[in-house]
Amino acid sequence: MIVDFHCHSTASDGTCAPREIAERAEKGGFAVLALTDHDNCDGVKELLSVQGAGTRLVAGIELSIDPGEGFDRFHLLGLGIDPDNEELKVFLKKILDGRNARNERIVDNFRRLGIRLGAEINDYAHGDVLARPHFGRWLMDHGYVASVKEAFDRYLADDAPAETRCYEERFHPSQEEAFRIIHGAGGLCVMAHPKYWRRYWKETGPEYAAAERELARLKEVGLDGIEAIYQANTVEEDVQFQRIADRLGYLKTAGSDFHGANKLQIHLGMEVPESYIAPFLERLNLVQ
Repeated sequence: MIVDFHCHSTASDGTCAPREIAERAEKGGFAVLALTDHDNCDGVKELLSVQGAGTRLVAGIELSIDPGEGFDRFHLLGLGIDPDNEELKVFLKKILDGRNARNERIVDNFRRLGIRLGAEINDYAHGDVLARPHFGRWLMDHGYVASVKEAFDRYLADDAPAETRCYEERFHPSQEEAFRIIHGAGGLCVMAHPKYWRRYWKETGPEYAAAERELARLKEVGLDGIEAIYQANTVEEDVQFQRIADRLGYLKTAGSDFHGANKLQIHLGMEVPESYIAPFLERLNLVQ
């Protein structure tokens, strides 16, 4: 069964329009696909307008929330949400205001390096969300770097060299608030790519015992599932996170983190056994 519960469109930092993503899923024989743009649901209406006979399309979102003590990055997928929920809209406005304040600080940091990003940087975003990949694309187009990856490595990543680092932290809502808002909008809360929960796990690999201890706590405060199968995972990471999910009674999803041309190494769609994804589909009322 081909599914994808984690992908991004031009409504955030992807390069494919929501309609194109839906059409690709339909042509590819996907069973289910969720659009999970960063901090907004602006592309969901366009995605759902392509609803065909084959692929079930799901409204989703990806939020950066408080990672918890001792952890560095927690990306939360809200899946099966009502994008018109009023409390969700207010919540997302607060997050967008925090993102915009962060972007102003990034622009100031570039100015100190002698790189002046004018108002045209906003044209790189197709909606309200101006994200770091848009800064990376501007830097590439203006000859400062050869690729978006180089822009992150040199300027935009939180571990970029101190002398060129323009990265700034932004507002992250609490775990409990985020879980409450997603549940209130009818959605399920899923941790995206747990392998990135601690920064140094990129080099050392995840510390599974530490992850399991904290995931046990998170289940008690509202987390519903984890993205146990993730396209950038190693086989070992897929296996270990599935085992943790099963021991803790979590739902399991699979996601690519597709961004189109901004992450060329990632392709849309994940093939998983029906038995793996069926409990999650049942919770989303997608079992026919």
